Amino acid sequence: MESVTTINDDGSRYIVHPADVRGTFTTLRRVVAVLLIAVYILLPIVRIHGEPALFLDIFHRKLHLFGLTLMFQDLWLLFFTISGLAFGLFAITSVAGRLWCGWACPQTVFLDHVFRRIERWIDGDAPTRRRLEKAAWSAGKIFKRILKHAIFLLIAALIAHIFLAYFVSLPSLYNMVSEAPAQNWGAFVFVSVLTGILYFNFAWFREQFCIIMCPYGRLQSALIDDDTIVVGYDTVRGEPRGKPSAEHGDCVDCRRCVQVCPTGIDIRQGLQLECIACTACIDACDDIMVKLNRPKGLIRHDSMNALTGRIAKFWRPRLFIYMALGIIGTIAFTFAVQQVKPVILSVLRMQGAPYFRDENAVRNNFMVHLANKRAESHEYRIAVESPVASLVATGASTHPLKLEPGEEVQEPLIMSVPDGDFHGNFEVKVQVRGEKGDVEGERAVPFLGPFREKR
Repeated sequence: MESVTTINDDGSRYIVHPADVRGTFTTLRRVVAVLLIAVYILLPIVRIHGEPALFLDIFHRKLHLFGLTLMFQDLWLLFFTISGLAFGLFAITSVAGRLWCGWACPQTVFLDHVFRRIERWIDGDAPTRRRLEKAAWSAGKIFKRILKHAIFLLIAALIAHIFLAYFVSLPSLYNMVSEAPAQNWGAFVFVSVLTGILYFNFAWFREQFCIIMCPYGRLQSALIDDDTIVVGYDTVRGEPRGKPSAEHGDCVDCRRCVQVCPTGIDIRQGLQLECIACTACIDACDDIMVKLNRPKGLIRHDSMNALTGRIAKFWRPRLFIYMALGIIGTIAFTFAVQQVKPVILSVLRMQGAPYFRDENAVRNNFMVHLANKRAESHEYRIAVESPVASLVATGASTHPLKLEPGEEVQEPLIMSVPDGDFHGNFEVKVQVRGEKGDVEGERAVPFLGPFREKR
């Protein structure tokens, strides 16, 4: 059986040089890629409520997500986001195959629409690149190799720096770049290592990442079925292959679909692990069909059932399951986010004895930890509610606490009860109230003292 892979018969790497192609899908993919790259660049720049649209602030332990600010203590909420996105991707895969891989995966977006475009600009079209690869080293070849890889390295460094901005903010990134590497050695090592990984991937490893390392290609075998819309070859119409004649199908075996494939496969052999549904073969085949005055769609988006003349179904049990799980995750995330308070309150007993007693009173010592999660400064007050009317609270409850955005404070809270009024342990509610007096957080703590027999 004929097979086109990225491994030669002797086990060596087969370098794929996909030919350029034009067509409707190629144009749409390029537009989508430009938009996605723009989003990648703009997310740490565009501000919502004074903070970047997407910013994992590792220094202040906060996540800014499209106007929603989550402290690291709230990151458990991302479980619902990630699981919802995962089931959404499962549903998309069940319906439309590896649409993500060919259209939106960063690996494909940067490789096909940035690095390979630069390679075509410097080294020429696919046949020219193959000849250059086999040619002896000359001044022209050396110049092209240095120029190409210098640009590759520069773009890899740019991508790495933008990625770092998601964690340290653009102003901090600018300061780091302006200073000597030794002053920010951690960030410098991170960017250097990431730049090296990106350069290695996009300059040499390329489609091997999709074939060898990415688990999604293997997951597709469990996520799709014969009713999934994939990029496929119409064997009924195309076979037998050969020159245009009444005895042969519409496929003239020009191998144009193989030449434009970024992973080097032959789509006519059926659905394969390496296929990323990039649709380059569709545009290439349609172009040949137009030249031969034959209908387009010999290679097209369709299910395997439809391509073989059987009836295709859209609604299947797995699709209902994926959609249901995605909806449940979305509802759970929405409900959980509504429960997130704009302030963090924790009340911990101070180290040492659980209580202190003298001849006049029983005293408990606590430490109040307060954090403002708002994007603006806010004033808070600590209030104490107790079933014992004679309880006296001092420290954090005696003065307002004005906190800047993201600021955290720790204040002692001392509670005491006259010895004669203490008749056993009881529960005290510690509240944090906002500027309007509304309760924004509450913690219950036990007030402890010496054992007293009930009378």
